[in-house]
Amino acid sequence: MRALLIVCVSAFTISLIVLALTVASAPRAPDARARALPVVASGPGTTQQRVARLQAAVRAQPADADRLVALGSALLQRVRETGDVSYYVRAERAIDTALARDPSNAGAYTTRGVLRLARHDFRGALRDGMRARTLAPEVVKPLGVVVDANVELGRYDAARDALQRMIDLKPSLDSYARVSYFRELHGDLAGAREALALALGAGGEAPENVAYIQTLQGNLELSRGQRGAARHAYRAALVRAPRYVPARVGLARTDAAAGRIERAIRRLRSVVARLPLPEYVVLLGETELAAGRRAAARQTFDLVRVQQRLLAGAGVNADVELALFEADHGDAKRGLALARAAWRRAPSVRSADALGWALTRARRPRQGLAWGRRALRLGSRDASFLYHAGMSARAAGQRSLAARLLRRALTTDPHFSALRAASARRALNGL
Repeated sequence: MRALLIVCVSAFTISLIVLALTVASAPRAPDARARALPVVASGPGTTQQRVARLQAAVRAQPADADRLVALGSALLQRVRETGDVSYYVRAERAIDTALARDPSNAGAYTTRGVLRLARHDFRGALRDGMRARTLAPEVVKPLGVVVDANVELGRYDAARDALQRMIDLKPSLDSYARVSYFRELHGDLAGAREALALALGAGGEAPENVAYIQTLQGNLELSRGQRGAARHAYRAALVRAPRYVPARVGLARTDAAAGRIERAIRRLRSVVARLPLPEYVVLLGETELAAGRRAAARQTFDLVRVQQRLLAGAGVNADVELALFEADHGDAKRGLALARAAWRRAPSVRSADALGWALTRARRPRQGLAWGRRALRLGSRDASFLYHAGMSARAAGQRSLAARLLRRALTTDPHFSALRAASARRALNGL
C-alpha cells in the first residue's frame, strides 16, 4: 500500500521539504482527529457492563495482564462517553498493574500511550508507542500512538513515515483517518475528504467508529462552508450512533453558521448537561456571547474553569486550550504563560498558534504575528489560525497582510465561529 499514501500526499510533498517540518495539531484535537481510540471488544452490552465484567475477571485472575489492559481500555472508553476524567486514574492503575505483571506486554504500552495522549503527555506517549513497536513490530495499533504523538510534537516527517508504515501494514479506518488529518494540516482539504471516504469504506469495529468518521466528514465540510453537506454527515452519524455527542455538537455549529443561534444554544446546553468537556463549554459560552447573552456566557465560562481544575486533578495537561481560553476570556498574562509552556512541551503548529495569539492579546502583536506565521508554515487553511494571524497583523500595523489573511479565513469558512467570523468581517471592512 506504499504507493497509495505517496500518491495521496503528492500535493504537499514539496511543501513538506520546503517548509522544514522540524519547525512547528487537534478539533479540535486533538480535535483529536488523528485519534481513534481502541475499541474494547469484550462481549455485548454497554461499556459500563464491560467494565464490570472485566473487573470481575481481574479479581478472578489478578495475574492476567491482558485482562488488565482490556480493563484499562474500557475505562478510557468511559471517559469518552461520560467526560468523567476520574476514569483516567483508574485506567492508569490497571495498566501499571498489567506492566508489573508482564513488563513485555505490548498492549499495555499501547494503551498507556493512548492514555498519555489523552492527558497531552505527548513525549511519554511517543516513548510508549515506540516501546510497543519494538515488542510487536508487526502490530498496527502502536503506530497510531507514534503518529499522533509525533504530530502533536511537531515532528511531521517522523509522523509521515510512521503513517506510511501504518498504511503499509493495514489500511483501515484508523490509518485513513490519520491520513485525512495529516493532509488537512497541510491545507489539502480535497485530499482529506478523499481519505475520509476511504476510512468510511473500510468500516469500523463498532457503530461509534463509523459515526466518528462521519462526524469528521461533517467537520471538514463545515470548515469548507458547505453547511448542507455537513448537516447530512452529522445526521448520518446520529443514525449510526444516536447518542454520539460530537455529531450533536456539529449540528449546533451548523445551526450557528446558518444564523440559528438560539437553536445552537439549545443544542449545546443539552450537550454540556450530558458531557461538560471544556471545548463544548467554551463553544456554548462563545455562542451565548454572539447572541448578546453576556451574563449567561460568564456563568458558562465559570464552568470551564471548574472543568479545567478537574482535568488537572486527573493529570490532563491542557495548556494550549487553556492558553486560548485565557487569552480570549480571562487573564492575558496567564494565557501567555500557558502558551509558552505548551510550546516547550509540544512545539507543534497548534501550540505556535496559541502562543502567537496569546502574545497578541498581551499587546505584543509583532511577536504574535511571527508565531502566527509559524503556525501557518505547513500550509494550513484552518480559519482560526488565519484569523489569529490576520488580527495579529492588523494590531502590528500590517494592513495589507491582515486583509489578505482575514479574507482567506472568511473565504475558507465564512462562519468558522459565531463570535469571531463577525469580528473578522468588521476588521476587514475597517482595513
